[in-house]
Amino acid sequence: MDINTLRAVATVASFVAFVAIWAWAWSRANQQSFEEAAQLPFDQE
Repeated sequence: MDINTLRAVATVASFVAFVAIWAWAWSRANQQSFEEAAQLPFDQE
């Protein structure tokens, strides 16, 4: 395996990780917890 193959594998792995994080952040299952977290600074007295 040469350096160019390693670079290609690293690029593909980074892209897959990016897509996975993006899908997790935009999933409807997390929407409620993200909305609650967004309101935390305003809930403090």
